[in-house]
Amino acid sequence: MTKSKWKGLIRHAMLTVFSLIMVYPVIWWIGASLKSNQELSSPSLFPTVPQWSNYIKGWHSVPGFTFTDFYVNTFYLIIAIIIVTVISSTLVAFGFARLDFPLRGFWFSLLMLTLMLPGQVLIIPQYAMFHQFGWVNTYLPFIVPHALAGGAGGTFFVFLLIQFIRGIPRELDESAKIDGCNWFGIYWRIIMPLMKPSIVTVIIFCFLWNWDDFLGHLLYINSVDKYTVGLALRMINDSQGGAEWGQLLAMSLVSILPATFLFTFAQKYFVEGVATTGIKG
Repeated sequence: MTKSKWKGLIRHAMLTVFSLIMVYPVIWWIGASLKSNQELSSPSLFPTVPQWSNYIKGWHSVPGFTFTDFYVNTFYLIIAIIIVTVISSTLVAFGFARLDFPLRGFWFSLLMLTLMLPGQVLIIPQYAMFHQFGWVNTYLPFIVPHALAGGAGGTFFVFLLIQFIRGIPRELDESAKIDGCNWFGIYWRIIMPLMKPSIVTVIIFCFLWNWDDFLGHLLYINSVDKYTVGLALRMINDSQGGAEWGQLLAMSLVSILPATFLFTFAQKYFVEGVATTGIKG
């Protein structure tokens, strides 16, 4: 065997070992979700008798509700957030990248400064404001800020889209103007179709960040019938008065599947949207 083949063999062996180390927590997670409480502390990776009932009991673990209700609530909230986020962030990014208006540099600098502001600083004033509006225990504290290109990651999305739009030649705008397009027509007919990779990136980030937003949901949602999946996971042990770890692990494993599937199937556009700034045909 040649020296280059030995190097390749060693490289693949090291990659295999590191890959197993990386996925070991997930494998343990899957095995633990099939164990009983008594067997959970055993050193074995998988149970002797798989407890598939953990998934069934976990799905119905909250009295009066099933995880179907919580999934519907979560998807309803996140789809609404994604729609308003895409509309608002693309409009704001198009304005900064293509339109000339007074103090544009100042407003853009102010927008970038908000990226440095810790989210924890805003929790108390935002809650006080939304409480005065009567929005507590509704989904409005999550949807309305995103409709104004704010909320979790809103400024980052605007910045990302601005960089992408700046890579699109302005000659396309001039050609569209000659054909009779106004600025909104240029935005809708020219820029938006070319922004598909970046828009998919925004959708993925927006989905993941809001799917995992446990603290925000905990602050503003009080009624169980409005609970999201993250809040429902917290209720599994509380509702039964004991620690049913198998059911909790089973439902937490199920809860990450939508985000996993989304990232897996949209990975091509995600990488393209982050790595490219320019025209894509």
